[in-house]
Amino acid sequence: MNFNCKQCGHQQEVPDKYAGKTVKCPQCKASVKIPEKMEGGTNRYSLSQFINQTGQKDKEEGLFELESNNLLEINLDGLVWTKMGSMVAYRGDIKFTREGVLEHGLGKLLKKAVSGEGAALTKAEGRGTLYLADTGKKISIINLDGDSISVNGNDLLAFESTIDWDIKLMKKVAGMLAGGLSNVRLEGKGMIAITTHHDPLTLKVSSSNPVITDPNATVAWSGNLEPELKTDVSFKTFLGRGSGESIQMRFQGDGFVVIQPYEEVYLQSS
Repeated sequence: MNFNCKQCGHQQEVPDKYAGKTVKCPQCKASVKIPEKMEGGTNRYSLSQFINQTGQKDKEEGLFELESNNLLEINLDGLVWTKMGSMVAYRGDIKFTREGVLEHGLGKLLKKAVSGEGAALTKAEGRGTLYLADTGKKISIINLDGDSISVNGNDLLAFESTIDWDIKLMKKVAGMLAGGLSNVRLEGKGMIAITTHHDPLTLKVSSSNPVITDPNATVAWSGNLEPELKTDVSFKTFLGRGSGESIQMRFQGDGFVVIQPYEEVYLQSS
């Protein structure tokens, strides 16, 4: 028999002798009734079991909550900014508006044009429940409380309208890599959601212990850090006999850098 706690989501198999009985959840101690045993001796793989296992759960965690590792639920009552194309479902009265050409001022428009930043935004406003995802990537929620963080534009899924943001251009970036190296600096108070391929790893950075990363595996870093591009282009590189890591990002100072176990390839924006 299948045990499924609606209170905390805990699931496990239990002996058939518990069919139809009410038991205590071993995790949250809530009372849970075990379903009656169906004809054939089991209710495994039934439609009702599928609905119970995959059904939306009210976690009451606030504006942003993870419905699963790959699905963000936003309990909207106002306005949030989301990555264009990330909406997978919603209920309620929500209006979606593509980011206007001068939505955030001429300065950000010019940076966007120069940097090739590909993270176009959609404004979602109204009241309802909004679900976002990005090609099955893992989602992490961060609640900024006066903090600042820089996020690769391609890895930024959503953020509250209370967050101040700006596109930052990296020095010496022109012509080195196609897209994806411009980043968005976010600061203030509010929720943001970022995405990674698989589980992220955060590395501490200090002046005496800098961190070097692959740009295509770099997701985010402390807002106070300014990474430098480190090039290792040699005659061997042009012959195809180099290390293959000819462009790297160097972080030095007091902060952190977030990486993912995946080298993401970005498309050149037109």
